[in-house]
Amino acid sequence: MRKQYMIGVVGLFLAGSLQAQNIADVLQSIERNNKELQAQLQLTEAAKMEVQTQNSLSDPTIDYSPFFAKGVDGVASSELVVSQEFDFPTLYAARRQSGKLQQEVLDRQQQAVRRTILLDAKNLCLDLIRLNQEKALLDARKKNADELLALFEKRLQEGDAGILEVNKIKMERMNVQTEVTQNNAAHRTALQSLLAMNGNLPLEFTADTYPQIEKISDYNALYDEIMLTDADLLASDAAARAAAKEVSVNKQNWLPKLSVGYRRNTSLDEKSNGFLIGGSIPLFSNRKKVKIARAQEVGARLQLDNARLEAEATVQSRYNEVLQLQEAMKAYDVPLMHETLDMLKQAVMAGQLSIIEYYVEVDGVYRNLQAYIQIENQYQKLMADIYKNRL
Repeated sequence: MRKQYMIGVVGLFLAGSLQAQNIADVLQSIERNNKELQAQLQLTEAAKMEVQTQNSLSDPTIDYSPFFAKGVDGVASSELVVSQEFDFPTLYAARRQSGKLQQEVLDRQQQAVRRTILLDAKNLCLDLIRLNQEKALLDARKKNADELLALFEKRLQEGDAGILEVNKIKMERMNVQTEVTQNNAAHRTALQSLLAMNGNLPLEFTADTYPQIEKISDYNALYDEIMLTDADLLASDAAARAAAKEVSVNKQNWLPKLSVGYRRNTSLDEKSNGFLIGGSIPLFSNRKKVKIARAQEVGARLQLDNARLEAEATVQSRYNEVLQLQEAMKAYDVPLMHETLDMLKQAVMAGQLSIIEYYVEVDGVYRNLQAYIQIENQYQKLMADIYKNRL
């Protein structure tokens, strides 16, 4: 644990000397370096190879039997049998098709894991952008408070201001410094999480503006895209098709297993060679396998239906949230709020407003700016979730 922590600290230190990266660069780096994703890739490959072995021939068998007789020194006679058992030929073709579908399921599940990891990384990037925006706002507040404190301390010495006004500014500076400390801690935590997702390799991400995103103009187009590309839905669909094929495979398990081989018998004065042809009828080993496969198919189909219902509900709810957030953001006139802050500062410096009146007004403006930053971040993360299958 200590070694991992030190690597993360080094990553944070080195990040300052790296070239700034955008979200796309960060996601590409995480896709290369994420340990969970690397492990999942290896597990998927292992599972696919295991599926392939299910359609392999059984191992050949070799039996040798020496026989001894009274009055004969050594082996009186012997028998050598070499045989190979195999399933009915049509069963191999059915299992090969089933294996391809099972491998598709594994690939789809791997894609779903990849998408989830990259979405988590993108959300961290979006949170870092929000924290950078909040820090810029806090820096502006702190600079403003420093300038006002210098002005009013001078006025206090000249007798043009009271101690309450100076103390009010000092309290504002304390509040801002507390929020700056909290912002720095949250930023460090988010960046450390991002570095951990990148295998504790250094990253540099200092963006304070969100990338351009495609606005939703047509609900039907959005619905069609999600229903056709959702990784969880595609994985459920592949699982249902694989389960249906497995029923077909198990229906053929009643066919007999065949075996062919070579037999050689020897005795003291005679040797004979021959072929071995046989088979086995699966009267007991295939019991209830078809019923089991059909039950699994029904379960897979129900899971697919449930995945579709959830996807449809998610599309509708996300679309409604997007519309609400868009309306909420339209209610905020950010340039007007910044202009108001400048005008209020000029008014208090000109003596047209008292410090108490000034902070009553600017606190409301700062709260609105903070609310807008939060809503915009919520909107960006919602859009990232809607278009997560594009990652």
